[in-house]
Amino acid sequence: MLIKQLSIFLENKKGRFTEVSKILGEAGVNMSAFTVSKNSDFGILRLIVSDTDKAIRVLKEQLYAVSVTDVICLQCPNQPGALARAMEVITAAGIFVEYMYAFSQGEVAHVVIRPDDVETCAAVLKANKLTLIAANDLYKL
Repeated sequence: MLIKQLSIFLENKKGRFTEVSKILGEAGVNMSAFTVSKNSDFGILRLIVSDTDKAIRVLKEQLYAVSVTDVICLQCPNQPGALARAMEVITAAGIFVEYMYAFSQGEVAHVVIRPDDVETCAAVLKANKLTLIAANDLYKL
């Protein structure tokens, strides 16, 4: 249930995200989920893509700094309180969430979570009958 996520460091200037999306698109790599954050000097684009190895290769060929981390994707009802229940389980297990981002599709929400202990977090969520999405299923959304 672990998913490989790319983190790409971008200069804070116009067109950088456009360049990355064009590079990946021309390589036939689909971006399934992403988030962008920035500070004064650079931005971090975090991506889940359909072909991690190809994405790394084509981005590094274009001299982008790319790193890979494991994340999990929780699927829960898109309704008030559903995420709170999952977060209570995570907190009770003593797991720290470094960051997360989410998207919804109708009645279902998908929450990408980067905890400090990804394997324990996945096990705790599963033990509490919460649904995790496999990488292959996330790529199809």
